[in-house]
This record gives sequence, structure tokens and C-alpha cells, in this order.
Amino acid sequence: MLDVLRDESARSLGRLCELPAQDAIMAAPSNPGLERIEARFAGDGYDLHRHDTYAIGITLHGVQTFWYRGERRYSLPGNIIVLHPDEVHDGGAGTDDGLRYRMLYLEPALALRALGSRAGSLPFVNDPVFADQSMTATLSAALGNLDEELDELLVDDVVSQLTQGLARHARQNVKSVGALAVRQTELARDYLEEHALRLVRSDELEAVSGLDRYALSRNFRALYATSPHRFLLMRRLQRAREMIKAREPLAEIAAATGFSDQSHLNRQFKKAFGLTPGRWAGLTGASAG
Repeated sequence: MLDVLRDESARSLGRLCELPAQDAIMAAPSNPGLERIEARFAGDGYDLHRHDTYAIGITLHGVQTFWYRGERRYSLPGNIIVLHPDEVHDGGAGTDDGLRYRMLYLEPALALRALGSRAGSLPFVNDPVFADQSMTATLSAALGNLDEELDELLVDDVVSQLTQGLARHARQNVKSVGALAVRQTELARDYLEEHALRLVRSDELEAVSGLDRYALSRNFRALYATSPHRFLLMRRLQRAREMIKAREPLAEIAAATGFSDQSHLNRQFKKAFGLTPGRWAGLTGASAG
């Protein structure tokens, strides 16, 4: 299965080589709740940051190293990497040989829906680097061709298989959130997503969900591994990335996505993705204004 990914990766490298920098990120067409990339780095890739999705990927070439939960971690070709939402980490090449890997970013809400009645909270995989033949096969189906959007039925199967793999590798008892509280929290999440580009107040979420703000905060973190505030921030930053890809000026992007100015956008972007907007634009072939 790793050979399949390597072959597809080699065919995709032409796009990467078109970029001016040695380091590069190739982003695939996205599906709702799912993003896919290939990245290569000669040295350090990302500064410390955290995002609100699972990061599930596979090392293709070199030694992949990252700081995660108080330890320096290492992944060799063929190893699977799983990073839990909202966990601080960095990333880069561990040797002079450089690094190439492919990664899938999975929104927690999609994982919870796939797990269904088994989901008390998000599965937490304690060891972020491991080998799993079944999950490798699933990643091969999802990451094999980054030039095309995934078929909806394939996405359903990939999400189902990956979340089952996460649940299998998670070794902790979780406290279940009641069905009513799950639905109430989902209503708040949907409202935040719909109104992401404006200020949302706590009393709005209380009215929408029927939960008081503190219960909502507890349930939101149990279900989605992040806070309502950070969820809203990440939606704005995702929109900013889309606008950067469209080559819109950064000052205009900052204003359109609810940041006070370009510096505010830069700071929050780097905290979330480990790169400045300008560097991200350069790595992906976009041109930031």
C-alpha cells in the first residue's frame, strides 16, 4: 500500500517542482470536513501550532519529526501519524535527507457522526506514531490521487474506516455525553459555522442550544476537543486561507474575516498553522498581497 502512495506521490511531484521554493505544500481539492495535502521539507517545516482537526497521515520519505505532548517524536516511511485536535505540535525533517509526507485533516464533527452511538467523546490515540496495515490501506485510497476531489461515497468509507481505526487504537474510557446534550451542542456548532465571520455572543449560543454557556463549553470541548471560541476562530482562518489561495490582498482578507488588522491575522494564522500567511502562500504556489 505504501508503494501505491509513493508512486502517486512521484506523479504529483511535477506540480510541487513548479513551485519556486524547495519546500512545498500541495493541497488537494477539499471535501466537506476533509482536507488533504502533500508536503516536503528540507529542514524545519512548521513552528509550534495547533488546529482543531485530527491530522492523520503517512510518512513517505525521510524521517518526520515533531514535538507532541512533551516529547520529540519520529516517524519513518510507512508509519502512520495521528495528531489529536487542539494539541500543540511542530514538524519538519529529522535528517539532511529531507522529508515528504501526505496528511489528511478530519473535522471532529465528521468523526463523531461516523462513530454514531459508540461515540462518547473523540477517540484519543496516545501513541501518535504506529503501524497499521488496515489504516494504511484506507489512507492509500484517500491520499493516492491528490489531483482530484474524492467521490462522496469514497469519503464516507474513508471516514468510517479511519474513525474505526482511531477507536481501535484509543485506550481510554470516555464519559458519554447524553443524546440531548449532543444535539444541543451540534446546534451551537452549526450556528457558529454559519455566522463565523462576525462576533457571536454567548447569549446567542445559549438561545440557540438551550444550554447555559458553561455547560455548552464543557460539552463542546468533550465532543469537538476545542472551545466554541477557538472553533469560530478556526473557521475564520480557514476562510482566510481560501482567500489567500485566490490571491486577494492580506489587508483585505483580514478585514473580511473579522480580524482587526493584518498583524492580527498574521499572529493568529501562525498560531493555528505554524506558518505566516506569506510563507503558506509561497509554499502552496499562491501569491499573498
